[in-house]
Amino acid sequence: MKPILYILIPCYNEEEVLPVTAPLFLAQLQKMQLEGYISKDSKILFVNDGSRDKTWEIIKSLAKENKTFMGISQSRNRGHQNAVLAGLMEAKDKCDITISIDCDGQDDIGAMEQMVKEYLSGSEVVYGVRSSRKTDTFFKRTTAQGFYKLLNLLGAEVVYNHADYRLISAKVLKEFANFKEVNLFLRGMIPLVGFKSSSVYYERTERLAGKTHYPLGKMLALAFDGITSLSIKPLRLISVIGAVVSIISFIGVIWAVISNLLGNTVAGWASMVSIICFIGGIQLICLGVLGEYIGKIYMEVKGRPRYIISERTEEQED
Repeated sequence: MKPILYILIPCYNEEEVLPVTAPLFLAQLQKMQLEGYISKDSKILFVNDGSRDKTWEIIKSLAKENKTFMGISQSRNRGHQNAVLAGLMEAKDKCDITISIDCDGQDDIGAMEQMVKEYLSGSEVVYGVRSSRKTDTFFKRTTAQGFYKLLNLLGAEVVYNHADYRLISAKVLKEFANFKEVNLFLRGMIPLVGFKSSSVYYERTERLAGKTHYPLGKMLALAFDGITSLSIKPLRLISVIGAVVSIISFIGVIWAVISNLLGNTVAGWASMVSIICFIGGIQLICLGVLGEYIGKIYMEVKGRPRYIISERTEEQED
């Protein structure tokens, strides 16, 4: 029996690129159907993440013109990770496999076919991995690669150069539904579920239209979420730094006492200011890291819904 595939596409203010990429997604889906890899009941599910432009109107129009297209709309903008999660949870009981991919056309749509082949060969999760970062700027390439290395150093299990282009089976999604975190970093959470996985490599290109919705600020916020959601090593690092600074300070006290007893004390304004600034800086950094974790705990304890779906295209048909 051929698996039912749902292609999940989060959208935020994508009125420029959506009319360009929607036919491409449809063509790829139909190609896989004709080649016998997936069921004729497969769908393309758009997730509108509280867009302020005409994205939702375009999605409704697409769904009205072709039954293969479906759409759900969040009640407000909740961020890319929450939009992907909303699509996954919406699809998990309706299909056999899902493939999540961004709307901008940067990820190679043709890699979906190899992902499905990997699933048919026994993989429950297939990661889309960039084979190179030659299209990135030097700054973005360096910081992104450093981020992946830092996560692995901190003990987080992430796939190098993988973002959110992946195939997940319904079996995995049903288990993943038991993960109730409010602070989401899906590329680090999916490997925690386990099951057999594999990777498909592809080249990433420039956006087909429109502007990126992931500026430096959002990238940094996602990086902090990833580190604090998947690892407690920064907290342990604080303890190590505190111990080292305490030892250095203790040695300094002994040195000061001995110097005083020998009569070699000299009033040193520069050294005093340097020590005070150093210790003060360490304390502020440590408080900042502690604050990040306390803030995460605060949000988790509230137990607020991670997404709220306000509309579905199916409702428009009724």
